[in-house]
Amino acid sequence: MELIVLVDDEGRSIGTMPKPLVHHGETPLHRAFSVYLFDDAGRLLVTRRAADKQTFPGMWTNSVCGHPGPGEDDAAAIARRAEFELGLQVSDLRPALPSYRYRAEFRGIVENEICPVYLGRFTGSPDPDPTEVGEWEVLDWAAFRRRQEAEGDAWSPWCREQTRLIEEAGLVPAA
Repeated sequence: MELIVLVDDEGRSIGTMPKPLVHHGETPLHRAFSVYLFDDAGRLLVTRRAADKQTFPGMWTNSVCGHPGPGEDDAAAIARRAEFELGLQVSDLRPALPSYRYRAEFRGIVENEICPVYLGRFTGSPDPDPTEVGEWEVLDWAAFRRRQEAEGDAWSPWCREQTRLIEEAGLVPAA
């Protein structure tokens, strides 16, 4: 069973909880990560969360999100989730928003995470696990931003906010 690392406001581990018990109306603060993966042509891989996921089902979002396990660093967790969710290898991971934190609610389920954001590369063609990913696309940044602006709430709230912060930090060309 996957364990989620619970943290205090400074990001220090204060315990663990089985993943099925973490996300509800009063989700405790926990560790997570978000990653934006680009192909060799500089295009971004975006995914649509599976329709039956507990949190934010059916929403478009960044490439991969997940939770590092106890004692697992973010790079190892990102590699594990990219392989599991999409059948992909990742490389060139670099922190983009190392202190990102958010809280969001959808249909009574709350996300409450200290969630460093990374940029990286992927190789190969996605072969998604259908329990995790419903659809995927590879888009140049400008097309991604146009879709996000046009489709609004079809995109996860963390992805919309992270995208703006990534652009403001000058880490990708603004659309």
